[in-house]
Amino acid sequence: MSTDTLQVRVLGVQDYLPVWQQMQAFTQQRDADTPDQLWLVQHHPVFTLGRNGKMEHVLAPGDIPVILIDRGGQVTYHGLGQLVVYLLLDIRRKALGIRDLVMQIENAVIEVLSHYGIAAAGDRDAPGVYVQGHKIAALGLRVAKGCTYHGLSLNVAMDLEPFQRINPCGYAGLQVTQCQDLGIAQAPFELAGELCECLAARLQYATVDWRHD
Repeated sequence: MSTDTLQVRVLGVQDYLPVWQQMQAFTQQRDADTPDQLWLVQHHPVFTLGRNGKMEHVLAPGDIPVILIDRGGQVTYHGLGQLVVYLLLDIRRKALGIRDLVMQIENAVIEVLSHYGIAAAGDRDAPGVYVQGHKIAALGLRVAKGCTYHGLSLNVAMDLEPFQRINPCGYAGLQVTQCQDLGIAQAPFELAGELCECLAARLQYATVDWRHD
């Protein structure tokens, strides 16, 4: 398959740990001819803390597990009703810098939200997408062998209460929002189609190949 094709894998609902391990294995085993992939998933409730993350930002996790992982950034929450998009991309092959990639990811989310009349913006100092100062999408990446893994989480139609148990992305008092509360009725995997098409266009892939695992 051409390296100009972006493969999209729909993984459904998964526990966090095995998917993380699969991302690591995919990245270690890929070669110069491996097509780039997006993995779409919803996770059972979990807090993840990045490489330089501080446990002091995990305020009261309760019964939700906390997993220390290898992406950048501080603590975030994943749960049902949130769309997670993992970006397994060879950025060296695409001659794409990490900052440029982050901006393109943010802009793809902003573009999708604009289709529904929602004005959103990125933040150069605190990566992610915000609507009136409330965070709706979080970003965290890892680069190994010139390739990325981890990625993006978009709050769609979920229970936002667990975000109150942390300082989201390391910011005390940061408020979060979600698509449902902004009048967008689509379910996570319905929005995924639009988002993947926007990402593919912005990252200049010729074709998108959808696969349902």
